[in-house]
Amino acid sequence: MSKRKFNLTFSQRFALVALAAALPLPLLNGALAEEASEETAFEQTFEKFEELPDTPALEGNVVDITEIEPPIEIEEVPAVRSLGAGVASYYGRRFHGRQTANGERFNMNAMTAAHKTLPFGTRVVVTNPSNGKSVTVRINDRGPYAHGRTIDLSRAAAQKIGLVSRGHGKVELDIVS
Repeated sequence: MSKRKFNLTFSQRFALVALAAALPLPLLNGALAEEASEETAFEQTFEKFEELPDTPALEGNVVDITEIEPPIEIEEVPAVRSLGAGVASYYGRRFHGRQTANGERFNMNAMTAAHKTLPFGTRVVVTNPSNGKSVTVRINDRGPYAHGRTIDLSRAAAQKIGLVSRGHGKVELDIVS
């Protein structure tokens, strides 16, 4: 028995693939048409209404759901505990990139702060009473070590409440849980 080699060009191979792909289409179209006719026959078994019929009367132990009032969902507001007033200062470029007391690198552009006793991770709302601006910061360092200061803010946090030009200012502190 002799073995023949078929050397087909790319365009010949492409034509064969196209022909093979086109062959099963009539079978597929027939199956789709049959499925569509079955669906049409099924839909024709339902009664057509010009108008919707009246709602049937409630009988027995049936609950009328048109009378049920959905519960009002109250958005949880985080609990706030006031720490009172104090003086805030800020630290920036000189400390940028240095390690903080909790081990992370200080980023003067982040909303962070240093406090002497609050646990790391505590969120504190710092409000400047002279302009009413507030910022929420996360405690990630210890300090301030300057006498009379309550909290050291990152430069970005101090800028947001308007303390950068003076360097320090009176603030009100609230813990957000």
